[in-house]
Amino acid sequence: MALKIENIDNWIFDLDNTLYPEDTNLFARVSKRMTVFIQKEFNLEEEPARDLQRKMFKQYGTTMRGLMTEYDMDPENFLHFVHDIDVSDMQVDMELKDLLGKLPGRRFIYTNGSVAHAKNITSQLGIENLFEDVFDIVASNFLPKPAPQPYDDMVIKFSADPTRSVMIEDMAKNLRPAADLGMMTVWLRHNKDWSSEDSEGDHIHYAIDDLKLWLKEIIN
Repeated sequence: MALKIENIDNWIFDLDNTLYPEDTNLFARVSKRMTVFIQKEFNLEEEPARDLQRKMFKQYGTTMRGLMTEYDMDPENFLHFVHDIDVSDMQVDMELKDLLGKLPGRRFIYTNGSVAHAKNITSQLGIENLFEDVFDIVASNFLPKPAPQPYDDMVIKFSADPTRSVMIEDMAKNLRPAADLGMMTVWLRHNKDWSSEDSEGDHIHYAIDDLKLWLKEIIN
């Protein structure tokens, strides 16, 4: 059964690999910057730096959270460095802009990245002005999804009734706290293993493979 848009007042989108396709490989640029940061910070060669990056991501949900916890790293410097990427090859997505603009209610972004990163991406896609606000990793007190507390803080900041909200996200595990709050959830599947972690369960209300195709279906 298709989601009924008349029941939704708040559309909460993840950013990376959600508002743009995973095969764009944009996040790979951020990941590369993380590796370089770790190389410089810890005086490591590339492969050991990448191993540490993966270890922190696996144990703590984000590389940044792991480095903060285990090495007392300054998160602001990290965020500024890793999100300083060139996105000039991204094209304005007029189709996505049109579809998002047809959604009733308010549109938001909830990201484990930074506000600056979100603005960089959405402005390049031509959709920045369609979003009322961004809840980023700084607003979450550097607790990454799926830690439950930031979800509570996010709905307060957005003044959003969870029962009238939907969250769209490419990592299935990040939808569980949203469902626990009473939100409808949409998992945007792709072929990375970490996308499907915790994908079995009733916290996934809809599973889709193409954001724009799904938006067309629910709007029409």
